[in-house]
Amino acid sequence: MLEIQARSQSLLRGKEPEHQPSQECPILDDSQKVGPMKNISFQGRLALVVDDDDSMLSTVARLLRHFDFEVTAAADGAAAIRHIASTKFDIVISALSMQGEDGFEILKVARKQQPQPPVIILTGTGGVPDSVRAMRAGAYDFLTKPIHSAALGESVCAAMGRSNPSGLRGVASARESLALANPAAALLGRSAALQGLLDIVEQVGPTDATILISGETGSGKEIIARLLHTSSPRSHQRLVAVNCAAIPENLIESELFGHVKGAFTGAHENHIGKFREANGGTVLLDEVGELPLAMQARLLRVLQDHIVTPVGAERSYAVDVRFLAATNRDLDVMVQDRRFRQDLFFRLNVVPIRVPPLRERLEDVPQLAAHFLELAAGRLGRPIAISEKALAVMQAYSWPGNVRELENLIERMAILDRDGVVDLDDIPPTFGGETSHAVSSTLWDLTANGIDLCAAVERFERALIETAMHRTGNNKAKAAIMLGIGRTTLIEKIRRLK
Repeated sequence: MLEIQARSQSLLRGKEPEHQPSQECPILDDSQKVGPMKNISFQGRLALVVDDDDSMLSTVARLLRHFDFEVTAAADGAAAIRHIASTKFDIVISALSMQGEDGFEILKVARKQQPQPPVIILTGTGGVPDSVRAMRAGAYDFLTKPIHSAALGESVCAAMGRSNPSGLRGVASARESLALANPAAALLGRSAALQGLLDIVEQVGPTDATILISGETGSGKEIIARLLHTSSPRSHQRLVAVNCAAIPENLIESELFGHVKGAFTGAHENHIGKFREANGGTVLLDEVGELPLAMQARLLRVLQDHIVTPVGAERSYAVDVRFLAATNRDLDVMVQDRRFRQDLFFRLNVVPIRVPPLRERLEDVPQLAAHFLELAAGRLGRPIAISEKALAVMQAYSWPGNVRELENLIERMAILDRDGVVDLDDIPPTFGGETSHAVSSTLWDLTANGIDLCAAVERFERALIETAMHRTGNNKAKAAIMLGIGRTTLIEKIRRLK
């Protein structure tokens, strides 16, 4: 107990516990490798590093050389642009703010390369606006100075398409989660729903509040967690993400809390655990609704006391971490069903943030589609456009798979397209059901023969009603809510359209 108190007092005085090494961005020795990524090699790959800070330029270049990159260093934006014009780089890492040509100009030039290299932006402050602007401009990732070497290494590996270098299931970095879909996607658009979300992130990011991020799969919860961390005073430390759904139940306690050598069969050495690894930074508990009840009780204690005890250990450790949690489950319902602890829910739900699904910001679909099409065209090495008719069909769809589903559809259509224009005939026949069929048929009639407007409106209305009834199991009350009309009005429309 005395040791716990001493460590807690050390944290209050702004000192790290003795067991946790400083995580400030180091200047790596030539002989040094970065943790579990020491065996990663990108031999033969070309990297460009841009920064007008000599120390940072040297640090990042040295880290990339540890991964066997052939590194070109540029001390200003103008030099970097000259290098990009003459060399096809596999990755670009650039400071955002520099005298003369800044990171945005470098982004613009790099995106004209074919194929486009991923660009990682290093920002000097943790502000949400700069990070959002960089991602919308095409950056693959953003990190806040001072840069933690492990965070940069993880980002580089994810950008280059390498899987989790630690080899542990479920213990992926936030950047590796984002690699499942283009990370910029969740931030593209100008809809009121998206802007309202970013306003909340900008307001609560600089605090130390525990935040529960809810949203459907593929909606962008991970990138919101990244923005919250980047805009916080902890941004120079690590964001450690743990996928609670992917870790076997018998390993969850060890991965989160750590263990001592000999604690169980297979524990051949001490393991620090994710909570202590993130000391000074942020922990993201992704899919927190999948945690077993027994582990929920242990997690509650950490949230209350910030004390962790490794498996098999006799001593406990104080940790200074901020907690973010993300879920696609309805935790309120799980609490009522006694599948999620109510006290833990209250601890996590200090500030709730809901990420809107794509169907609630359909006005963003054209910009998202154009972005994904540009990326696909770059990979395929040929120009591809998309027709307004195809976009109209996409805007009539509800996108149950959210942004990731849109990305995958664009990729598929771009690959199969033969004439350089994604049009109605490139959209899969099964896409969107009756609603999208009604839109595409109407647009086709309008283009070819002209249409009967009243008949077209009736056809589209019928398709919308049929879709709503199907998705609600023919529950008229729920379908009426989905359509934004009264139940009586819906019943009258169903009778009239028969």
